[in-house]
Parts: sequence; C-alpha cells; structure tokens
Amino acid sequence: MVLPEPYRTFISEISNGSSLGPAGDGGLQPLGRLPAAWPDLGPRQPGEPFPLEEAWPWEDDESVDPDDLRIDAAFNTGSVVLGSEDGLSFWLLLTAGPRRGEVWMIADVGAVPAPGDQAWGFEEWVRCWHTGNDWWG
Repeated sequence: MVLPEPYRTFISEISNGSSLGPAGDGGLQPLGRLPAAWPDLGPRQPGEPFPLEEAWPWEDDESVDPDDLRIDAAFNTGSVVLGSEDGLSFWLLLTAGPRRGEVWMIADVGAVPAPGDQAWGFEEWVRCWHTGNDWWG
C-alpha cells in the first residue's frame, strides 16, 4: 500500500505525528498509532478498500443493528487514523478505494466525508486547522 500524498511526504519529511494538532484530542497520531478511545473492532486493514462511497449515518438506518459487520469495516478498512475529536469521533485519511486521499469523520453514529461530499484531502484538512476555521464550514 502506498499512502496518499501529501500525507506520505508529511510523515516522511516533516513529522510522524504532532501533539500540536490538528486533531482536537492529542494531536495528529503517528502512523499506525490509535487514539486511546479507538473502539476495538478487530484488526486494521488500511490496504483494503474503504467500504463507503458516501456518508452513512447508521444511527438513522433502521436496517442496522449494533453488531453490523459493515460498521466494523468502516472503522477498520481502507484508512489510517489521523486523530480523535471530542473523545469518540475520529478523523480518517482514506488509503484505499474510490475515495482514496479524502479525510472522513467516523463515530459511533456514522461516517461522513469532511466537511461534506466534496471532502478535503490531508492538505486542506491541515490548512483548515491551521487557520482556525470551523471544521464544518
């Protein structure tokens, strides 16, 4: 698996993680490290395709039960974890699949591209943090 640019350059030439941010709880996670609050839903598989192509608020989906394997797949496949926000929400950088290179937010209620369907890449995500703008517009 080849990590998306410019994240690959950032971790190899600037810093593999940073306590200064951008994620709200503990900063940018080093590659391969998970935030303390990350749910244990099985092994991570960043080289497998991310299973979603659009936002999925599974808390509103009546066909979903809490043990739905699609939820585990959204947490564990096709991404690296950039960090956490507000304790139980996590920033993902998609590493495989049709939306590779995009930043998404995932939580116990669903997964969405950030800040909307036209998701940011890593560089835009860092720029938003750096300028102090609101994540969601």
